[in-house]
Amino acid sequence: MNKILLKNGHIFSPEDGIDEILDLLIVGEKIEKIGKNLKVEGAKEIDLSGLTVFPGFIDLHAHLREPGYEYKEDIESGSKAAVAGGFTTVLAMPNTSPPIDSPERVEYIVKRASQVGLARIYPIGAITKNRAGEDLADLRLMAEMGAVAFSDDGDWVRNSSVMRRALEYAQDFPIITHAEDKTLSPKGIMHESPLSYELGIKGIPRESEEIAVARDVLLARLTGGRLHVAHVSSKGSISIIEMAKEAGLRVTAEVTPHHLIFTEEVMRTYDPIYKVNPPLRSEEDRKALIEALRSGIIDCIATDHAPHATFEKELDLNQAPFGILELEVAFSSLYTKLVKEGELDLETLVAAMSTKPAQIFGFDGMGRIKEGFLADLSIWNLNEKWMVRKDSLHSKSSNTPFLGKELYAKIKYTIVGGKLIDVSNL
Repeated sequence: MNKILLKNGHIFSPEDGIDEILDLLIVGEKIEKIGKNLKVEGAKEIDLSGLTVFPGFIDLHAHLREPGYEYKEDIESGSKAAVAGGFTTVLAMPNTSPPIDSPERVEYIVKRASQVGLARIYPIGAITKNRAGEDLADLRLMAEMGAVAFSDDGDWVRNSSVMRRALEYAQDFPIITHAEDKTLSPKGIMHESPLSYELGIKGIPRESEEIAVARDVLLARLTGGRLHVAHVSSKGSISIIEMAKEAGLRVTAEVTPHHLIFTEEVMRTYDPIYKVNPPLRSEEDRKALIEALRSGIIDCIATDHAPHATFEKELDLNQAPFGILELEVAFSSLYTKLVKEGELDLETLVAAMSTKPAQIFGFDGMGRIKEGFLADLSIWNLNEKWMVRKDSLHSKSSNTPFLGKELYAKIKYTIVGGKLIDVSNL
């Protein structure tokens, strides 16, 4: 059986209280032993002096675009981008063309991922047929084929009766809500505020999100279902989620890197690279999101990786699509902009990208560095800077605001189920 002995790495696993230089033995696909001065006959030794070992990151929200939009991204390129960002597990959203709304399409994602994926790729099935918000898709059969959650991401399920039934039927699976009442924000582009009026850009008010979150929380209370709120962006939504948690409801939530780092002020550039949905909001909202993550009201960080071709993001602000590329820059940008600036501690960041997502979705044996757990690891030089360049990205797209900029924390290796991936050789 394959054996890998990682020597002298700084092992950092918040859930396990490990923050020291140790050796780590991998046998097959699992962590066999953690300790000091380990010696194992027949093991491939790798010296990790100066490097930090984290649990493999788990992304609960990524758009891998296959099928239908392979010119932006596909499962193979998205999987490469994932491991290049330290992600060992990625959940693929269903707003493809056609959408992942049937057991056959779920099966396609599962098979395709097994053929070309470096990271683990799990499909999220659509809540409704064709993501139209009217007729419930066959959640049971999609779950049997490998769907791990359900979402109409990109659209809110406006029909309360349909959302109620989804929460009732999928008791053991999270229903992920894209909380946005679009009747309040038709053709909106940025956060509605004095700045949006100053810039003459159509706004999206906080209330479009908060109304949707409130309704879905009430339905979670009614049904006892599992509700996961995607890409929380507003202070008001945080208050609603906090009340839900205090009431003991099965409600969890995520926040994206871009909502933690940027605010509406970047829209002064009129650059479509910052056009995201939900929009970047105020500094007050951004700080509230950081505090909610720190306190546990928001459970985890998810990328909302949304690749788009260059020609699409070069359209004018009104016509360009929403979305930012995240998988390859998520950890480095958060480490550079928040941890090194003292706004967020490393323990919270790592837990929010590994342990917490594993707990939310019941991924047993993941999210921690522990004997007997899967050998899913990401290994970094936190002090090394790297330039984000288009020709160095593994995604088919490059729509990140960090293009041409330097970030701290350079990935060296990603290990998925005991398989060592040297990121420099991808």
